Amino acid sequence: MTKPTGIEVEHGEDGVLRITINRADVGNSLSPNARDVLAEAFMEAHSNSAVRSVLLGAAGPRHFCAGAGLPSKSDNPVPQALAEKRPGDIARMLSQGWQRLVASVLDCDKPVVAAVNGVAVGAGASLVLACDLVVMSSEARLIEAFVHRGILPDSGAVHLLTRIVGLRTATELLMLGEPVDAASCQRLGLVNKVVAPDAVNSTAEELARRLAAGPTVMLSLTKRLLAVSSESSRDRAFEQEAWAAELISHTVDLQEGLRAFAERRSPDFQGR
Repeated sequence: MTKPTGIEVEHGEDGVLRITINRADVGNSLSPNARDVLAEAFMEAHSNSAVRSVLLGAAGPRHFCAGAGLPSKSDNPVPQALAEKRPGDIARMLSQGWQRLVASVLDCDKPVVAAVNGVAVGAGASLVLACDLVVMSSEARLIEAFVHRGILPDSGAVHLLTRIVGLRTATELLMLGEPVDAASCQRLGLVNKVVAPDAVNSTAEELARRLAAGPTVMLSLTKRLLAVSSESSRDRAFEQEAWAAELISHTVDLQEGLRAFAERRSPDFQGR
């Protein structure tokens, strides 16, 4: 189903929720409405038990997401627009806008696979970094372009980059804003796979289907543990691990996995 905002959402019988940013005429940038519809799609995936993985892609060969849509010439000049804001307005707009979108990806308890077909810029790069597994075209790039506009890095960019690549590299990427090609993205751990442009969608599709056929509750809790472990102490990480193991012990999929192992066959996970 295509939303008026250019966000396409398709529920597959295989358990994969396919979301496509179809705004190629504007570099797949996201207007406020498109951004909010995208966030709602991830929140729906989180709460829908029929969804077992999410595949995020974009239309066209050039851009994955160019970030926030730029104001048109008819809009208020930037200095005037900023002058009209009250204290707290910018922080509120950010928390309810791009931060909300990035959080919806991070908080979605289903694994999210990104098929990065082209350039991801600024907040669009943050959208890539928030996904769990990333397949990237060999011709694609990530660009932390905030510095070129004098904009403070937003959309969780500092948090995500520091967590993934460490302080020194995050500093370089954000302060210099140089394009990072696909090979460098893979070397730095920003993406998982780099493939030929015509193989991006099929490779990401295969990963999404594989995850959808997996033990959904276990994958959900693993995603949570990965987030906790990268952001907290060892004691907190161990506590969460024990709590998750208790929950997993009552799932149908764990029992099926153990039976399949004993019977020397492939498991048939049901996602519960």
